[in-house]
Amino acid sequence: MRFSVALILCAGVAQGEPLFIPVAVPHHEYDGGWEHFVGGGLAALDCNSDGRTDLVAAGGGNPAAVFVNESEESIRLRMETLPATNTTGVYALDINNDTRLDLVVLRVGPDQIWLGDGACGFAPIRMIDFPDKWTTAFSATWEQGETHPTLAMGHYVDRTNPDGPFQACDTNSLWRPDADSWSQTVLEPGFCPLSALFTDWSRNGQADLRLSNDRHYYVTGGSEQLWQMSPSPRLYTQADGWAEHHIWGMGIATRDLDRDGRDEVFLSSMGDQRLQRPAGDGPGYVDVPYEMGSTAHRPYTGGDGRPSTGWHIAFGDVQNDGLDDAFIAKGNVQQMPGMAMDDPNNLLIAQPDGRFAEAGDIAGVASLHRGRGAALVDLDNDGLLDLAVVNRRAPMEVWRNTSTETGNWLSLDANQPDINTRAIGAWIEVDDGTSVQSRELVVGGGHAGGSDAPQHFGLGAATSVQIRVIWPNAPASGWTTIQTNRRYRLRPDTAPETY
Repeated sequence: MRFSVALILCAGVAQGEPLFIPVAVPHHEYDGGWEHFVGGGLAALDCNSDGRTDLVAAGGGNPAAVFVNESEESIRLRMETLPATNTTGVYALDINNDTRLDLVVLRVGPDQIWLGDGACGFAPIRMIDFPDKWTTAFSATWEQGETHPTLAMGHYVDRTNPDGPFQACDTNSLWRPDADSWSQTVLEPGFCPLSALFTDWSRNGQADLRLSNDRHYYVTGGSEQLWQMSPSPRLYTQADGWAEHHIWGMGIATRDLDRDGRDEVFLSSMGDQRLQRPAGDGPGYVDVPYEMGSTAHRPYTGGDGRPSTGWHIAFGDVQNDGLDDAFIAKGNVQQMPGMAMDDPNNLLIAQPDGRFAEAGDIAGVASLHRGRGAALVDLDNDGLLDLAVVNRRAPMEVWRNTSTETGNWLSLDANQPDINTRAIGAWIEVDDGTSVQSRELVVGGGHAGGSDAPQHFGLGAATSVQIRVIWPNAPASGWTTIQTNRRYRLRPDTAPETY
């Protein structure tokens, strides 16, 4: 990867080892039959506007659960049942532009929309007549000129196909706003996606749809996909510069690691995890060298030497040194004999030369449960990213980040009036004087769940920075100087406000 001297120098703070301690939380686990071998998503959001990040966890055969964040000096989560059944995943977005966050609940069965009441209560509403499918991937974006979001639903195996499950991948669904409703476009071929993400990969103002597909079920003839969101969506091909990749795709994360203005893409999988960088100006991506330390292909502790299975994947600077680390939730699908059973989560710590070093065991997050969805967010508002993981047939786990000798940080929460209130599609840029961190606001990615929490930036020794926002529905803001170690709300045509 093309890390500049400026990026290498941006840390500027001596770092201790990352350290997390377990937190007792109410019992919740993701369970169910073979339809729930996959899924188990976790959404992070502020569902009552109190400035603390709450969690919503899928339950599979168990009820879903809302974890209301009541943290003060320590992390405290209060659990309330969400009576949604057969859930595989959950994502937060303000679908009706009332500023209260809602939920899109993925299911084995018709998917559901649950409207938020602003107090962490949710009620189902039939806004879209979703079909009876097995949904395992989701993303949303606001297309240009639209007042409501476009929704992408990734469907797994077609349960009605008598010749399944192998080579029986279902088609996928794109729901675009149509007056006061939504109209469906079928995206085919489908190759059993386990993660979806609308992202403006070229930074031209249009988000395209990336699907990460599970080779275990498409077997032959499939690949990773990138759909161009033209009026009639089309797949990018080799003629466009798109390179075919065939993996057991499970999760997607994006981040501009080398500060060149274009995001790298990290894909979790069975066996190798695939960190990829852009190849030229087109939609092509190539794997970074093995020496980068990002493949995380076998367990590093636990004594099981078989290949590893990655699920949710997330970037975040856990030591605030200005370098983005990566967390990967790990765990066997169920009892796959060729894959590791004792399969610890990864915490890959970014090094100044661009490589990653494993620290999951040192940090205390090397759980051997079957990890699925996760959230890397600041639960207690102390400026350090904490961690929550949903496990299959084991209790959900939460860890508080207690790392010492950490750097400075910022927490930035962007909002717009009237339409697309969470500013999905915006780019936040933070300039510390040596390089610029760019961050796109998205709904999707991860594995069956994602984060609507404020954007967290580690900044090393910087005590002040310049920021700007490229808004989707308003002119870009000018560069503004702000102080670090604070939380700010950002709005168009308004100076940043601390809270």
